[in-house]
Amino acid sequence: MPQAAERKALEKGLHKLNENMVTLAELAELSIRKAVDGLTRLDPEVAQEVFTLDQEVYGLQLEIERTCIDLLALHAPVARDLRTITTSLKITTDLDRIGRYGKDLSELTLQFRDRHIVERADVARIQEMADRTITMVDTAIEAFVHRNAESVRNIIEVDDAVDLLHDENFKDIVRRMTEGKLNVETGARYLLVNRYFERIADHAVNIGLRVVYMVTGDWLPRVRAADRAKRRDDGSAKPTP
Repeated sequence: MPQAAERKALEKGLHKLNENMVTLAELAELSIRKAVDGLTRLDPEVAQEVFTLDQEVYGLQLEIERTCIDLLALHAPVARDLRTITTSLKITTDLDRIGRYGKDLSELTLQFRDRHIVERADVARIQEMADRTITMVDTAIEAFVHRNAESVRNIIEVDDAVDLLHDENFKDIVRRMTEGKLNVETGARYLLVNRYFERIADHAVNIGLRVVYMVTGDWLPRVRAADRAKRRDDGSAKPTP
């Protein structure tokens, strides 16, 4: 195949890949938003919509994987094109997991339906956890769609706040269960909800870091929050020259 035709075929494949990736990202984010809405209102119909979205996400993920494999096998891409394809393969896994957590949340929605609504007031900070997590997912997806590496360079630090809120929620829920202020079965399910949001945020971090690599070719180090805090403390302890 002549070089010009080869390049045109590769660009066509990359365009299809990008369109499907954008659609997959939109479906995964919609799954989480609907799951949170369904959980907030304990709406079984919304939960069923999330189950349908999960199947769509999975099917599109498989199609994207086949497209990536074909592009690698047929065109031997290099440089940015290669990064785009390999990063897309990785991000599809994160988006699929985000969609799957939406399904998990919806399954809990169905389990919560028989519990008394008053018990939900004791864990109001779960909503804050959901809001922060959705914001992270939205930021990461927007960065991918617009190839904006700068918008996600600090996404690990943003995740620190979600981790802190996760720990606070965990302790609060356990305390209420121990004091008898929250039904044990209900509390255990809220612990799962809390954990699911924390994991969704982690997948948003993965997407953000991979977007930086895809756009710039740089790998940002993933340093634990405790280690970053220690470095800051060590640096502030040094005498001023």
